[in-house]
Amino acid sequence: MVSEDHNPIEDGSSAKGESKRRRGKAGIVLTIVAAVLVLAAASVALWFYLALTSPVEHAHSAEFLTIEKGSSTSIIVDSLAAKGLVRSPLATKLYLRGSGRAAALKAGEYKFPSPINSLELIELLEAGNERTGKITIPEGWTRFEISERIAANFASEPPMDSKAVLYLMDDTSLIQDIAPEAKNLEGFLYPATYDFPLDAEPKEVIERLVNEFKNVWKPEWTSKAKDRGLTPLEVVTIASLIENESKVDSERKLVASVIYNRLDRGMALGIDATNVYIAKLLGRWDGTIHKSDIEVNHPYNTRKITGLPPGPISSASESAIEAALDPASTDYLYYVLDVDKNDGSHVFYASAAAFEQGKAKYQRWLAEQRRKQ
Repeated sequence: MVSEDHNPIEDGSSAKGESKRRRGKAGIVLTIVAAVLVLAAASVALWFYLALTSPVEHAHSAEFLTIEKGSSTSIIVDSLAAKGLVRSPLATKLYLRGSGRAAALKAGEYKFPSPINSLELIELLEAGNERTGKITIPEGWTRFEISERIAANFASEPPMDSKAVLYLMDDTSLIQDIAPEAKNLEGFLYPATYDFPLDAEPKEVIERLVNEFKNVWKPEWTSKAKDRGLTPLEVVTIASLIENESKVDSERKLVASVIYNRLDRGMALGIDATNVYIAKLLGRWDGTIHKSDIEVNHPYNTRKITGLPPGPISSASESAIEAALDPASTDYLYYVLDVDKNDGSHVFYASAAAFEQGKAKYQRWLAEQRRKQ
């Protein structure tokens, strides 16, 4: 017999209602938790974003800051943070590791602008930068002047003076493929302006100058030299003579034609720059050509020898090398400075008589210039 107070249908309905209420409360809790998590994630993301993109002012924009080789990501970030360049070291480290960019940071010496944010800072560190110094090797310089400039601008261990640097220029292994008969690197130290790390060794500088020459030297030039019956060393020698005789590009092929015409006739070249070179070789150059420099018996004295000197007398530019390979077709045998133009150019002559007249005019002009001084 069933009691009237105990209804099975009503009890089942009540249980279902209670379950619904519980599920509803759980859903609300889950929604709240999810909202909290989303809000937290958004907050972290915002913090992360601002930490990487917000620029910071710092007091080191005028300085070079050094990142040592072998420094870890933590050391790099912490050192820059200590100087006020990083807003959040933690965020920056996490980003570098998570993005895989940590391995791309390079050692070097950097100037960081102010303000700067972490992403900009990372880009600079990825690009890399070494503090450098410029060195200019003028056209027409000999290895003697070049060695002095290298010694004055670059330190080494042990320290080197210009004579020690000059000694390094006797090593011709770098040009064996171009000029195996060369006795030194004269003529193969290309004249240009270079950037070098401040701690570059003289040997590195010399190698760079030679490699620049080899970059300028075109493979077809070796063939052109051969077609003229010349070696590359002889072409560079002629180019060095042209470089010293004229600084005017437009007339260098005319100067080359005079050199070739004299060689073809067995005439002495009579180029005073070779006498200057002799004085430098003998360690007695004082800025003036003396009678003893002209009269000396020496293989470089083109007033006495016929043919080319044994090697180049200076570094020559590309235009001088091109003139040596492709001279103008003329009957000129002489030239003298054009005193009417007074721009460094020359007047060219085929006959000795005409040359003597031009030479006399030049000497009168020269005497007048000396008188004015």
